[in-house]
Amino acid sequence: MDTPSERFNQLLAEDWDFRMRDDPFQATFTGDHRFDDRMPDASEAAAQRRLSQLADFQLRVGQIPRGDLGPADRLNYDIYTRLLDDDIRSLEFRTYRFPVAKVSGVHTFLPDLQIFVSFNTTQDYENYLSRLNGISLYMDQVIETMRAGLDEGQIPPRVTLASVDEAIASQIVRDPAESAFFRPFNAFPAAVPERVRAGLVEAAKKAVETSVVPAYQSLQSFLQNEYLPGSRESIAASELPDGEAFYEFCIRRFTSLPLTAQAVHETGLGEVARIKAEMEAVIGGTGFEGDFKSFVEFLRTDPRFYAGTPEALLKETGYLMKRIDGELPRLFRTLPRLPYGIREIPEFAAPGSTTAYYMPGAGDGTIAGFYYVNTYDLKSRPLYEMEALSLHEAVPGHHLQLALQQELDLPNFRRFGGYTSFVEGWALYAERLGLEMGFYTDPYSNFGRLSYEMWRACRLVVDTGMHALCWTRQQAIDFMLANTSSTELNIINEVDRYIAWPGQALAYKIGELKIRELRTRAEQELGEKFDLRAFHDVVLTSGAVPLEVLEGMVEEWMEEILDL
Repeated sequence: MDTPSERFNQLLAEDWDFRMRDDPFQATFTGDHRFDDRMPDASEAAAQRRLSQLADFQLRVGQIPRGDLGPADRLNYDIYTRLLDDDIRSLEFRTYRFPVAKVSGVHTFLPDLQIFVSFNTTQDYENYLSRLNGISLYMDQVIETMRAGLDEGQIPPRVTLASVDEAIASQIVRDPAESAFFRPFNAFPAAVPERVRAGLVEAAKKAVETSVVPAYQSLQSFLQNEYLPGSRESIAASELPDGEAFYEFCIRRFTSLPLTAQAVHETGLGEVARIKAEMEAVIGGTGFEGDFKSFVEFLRTDPRFYAGTPEALLKETGYLMKRIDGELPRLFRTLPRLPYGIREIPEFAAPGSTTAYYMPGAGDGTIAGFYYVNTYDLKSRPLYEMEALSLHEAVPGHHLQLALQQELDLPNFRRFGGYTSFVEGWALYAERLGLEMGFYTDPYSNFGRLSYEMWRACRLVVDTGMHALCWTRQQAIDFMLANTSSTELNIINEVDRYIAWPGQALAYKIGELKIRELRTRAEQELGEKFDLRAFHDVVLTSGAVPLEVLEGMVEEWMEEILDL
């Protein structure tokens, strides 16, 4: 008879295999290439099948006695059941019915699909062609779910759809060779025989012409004729069906803590006041004569703080990242093997995108991680924010943590999944590590760091304000303008992101506060026995765990050190 441990690990294997088959994109990202020729099923029926299957896994795991598992399996059990519960609740709230927004969506994701694929063989190209030919059906399914949302009250705020039409239109091309989807066919590796290349090129042009472009035309027509006219003026998640419960779920899901909107809001206000005082002190240290508002206006308008060309911005970023790389061993025992690179955010997505973001590498190590930098509207990309931004998005932030997580000896659901509060909390904590790594020596750069921290504190205020406390969008924008040095374009894009993605923005500051709290406790209780590199190992070498689990892990580590 199977032991509880064997039953549990068999269930984990079945769950993972189901998820890979259910979402071939995710399979590709994790290095499972069995389904590289397939598109996901984005239909309503598929969502209900997914919900039914996850509910079955939930029933089965509940029948496994947790107390009969060993320590490692108990930790896996606790994390798995929490993640499973969240996935089920997300499906019950039908969050998949919001697949398009100005900050992200299927319309901008699909052209980027090629960056997750290694084009090394003829089969790689044929798999990609199969996906191109499947985009038309896939988009029909996406439209079906969006239409179902309109019919049943899952209606998007209109403001989150601004500029989506332009991004869609950019993929409706007359010449298939000009399509972003065609790029892999502009050059071939030596392993692809000359005799098949012309056929692949023609097949790609046909796929763009008969599948990709019609798919985007259908999405554009639906957006213009149904989705935009049917969207709502209001912005709060609490105004959706069962909206108050939905936002409560979003808070718990993204923070991994049982917090109320009011408590988060008050934490944010307290952090804003603390950081504002530090920012005022930095302003005083520069010798600037004027108040906070005039200093921020000076930063937003003085040309010395902005790159003149996209190339200059990327070069500055690249030089900075190599300097940061050289400091990592002082603070970390364990570093990932996978490298990372720097890329521009694609032109078709840049106007509605954030200042930067990180894209993890492939789980099989064949594709590096990439730090994407927005070079659109350079007057909105101040150089004094570059250090904080790069520490967050690349190393020791997202790349270090996520690439290392993928290389750990953990179950797949922990190698490739986890909690936003940990992932984003770590990246914000990483920004502050720059002080210990010798960065932020320039007062303007240090002000940029504080402005980024203020930005995350403001998120606690404005996200809860808009979704639970009746704030208007303009009220949120004004609050961010008054308390950060970010440009108005960045702030507008960010506020609209919070509207489109309720609760996600809370993860950053809540996670960072918990990690800093745990470090402070460890420093105080361990005294001379405290080792920062060992602390970072404890935090990072179990993957992105819930904050309550992280606290238990750090406490156990401290007890072991004190018992020596």
